[in-house]
Amino acid sequence: MALTKAQIVASVQEELHFSKSRSAEIIETILEIIKRTLETGDDVLISGFGKFCVKNKKERRGRNPATGEDLMLNPRKVVTFKCSGKLREKVNGS
Repeated sequence: MALTKAQIVASVQEELHFSKSRSAEIIETILEIIKRTLETGDDVLISGFGKFCVKNKKERRGRNPATGEDLMLNPRKVVTFKCSGKLREKVNGS
C-alpha cells in the first residue's frame, strides 16, 4: 500500500501537534518548493533520504504496443530518484 499525501499530513499533525490545515500547508509548501526546483532543472538533495535529478532523454525509436507501428519518441525530461546510503540500509534492514 502506498503512503498518501493525506497520511503524511496526518503524521505531521500527530507528531508535531499542528492543526490539520497547518500540517497540510507545510507539506504543500515543501512539495511546491521541490517542484519549482526541478522545473528549473536543478537537483534536490535531501540528506539522509536521497536525490531527485532531472535527466534529459534523447529522441529514440519506439513502438506502439497496440498496433506494433514503429515511431519516434520526442526528446523529454524525466525525474529520477537515487536513495541515500542511510535510506538503503533502513530499507534493507541493515
